[in-house]
Amino acid sequence: MLSLRATLALVLFAALAALPSFGSRVHRPPTSGSHSRTIHKAVAKSHRSHGQQAIDPARVTEIQQALIREHYLSTEANGKWDATTEAAMQKYQADQGWQTKLMPDSRAIKKLGLGPDYSTAINAKTATFIDPPPVTTIPPDISAGFASAAGVSH
Repeated sequence: MLSLRATLALVLFAALAALPSFGSRVHRPPTSGSHSRTIHKAVAKSHRSHGQQAIDPARVTEIQQALIREHYLSTEANGKWDATTEAAMQKYQADQGWQTKLMPDSRAIKKLGLGPDYSTAINAKTATFIDPPPVTTIPPDISAGFASAAGVSH
């Protein structure tokens, strides 16, 4: 006959061995096909392209006119981002020492004079950029406070 300790060890071992089979879930396919189609549609939607996919024809015309002005494009501006326009932009970017894979590079757009237009910004017409007041207009007690905080003697 097994000792009490051996019997308890055997029962404990059997219980521990059986636990994983009770805790696992069996994967069953859905009974109707609607669930799998819903998941497939959600996955298909997540593969959509993001960001700008094409350049607006009016913007392409502006870029082409700038490339013509800089003598990189010899055709007329037609608003189509074609192989000739892309080659001209690549040459322009390469001559500036910039990458040629991203078309067009933001630095190239700015250098061609086509950067952002801030003329319609909220404070574009009323903004003033004046120099700060001279140091002599700062009250002495405040100036002394700045100097002591900075650890500078005045």
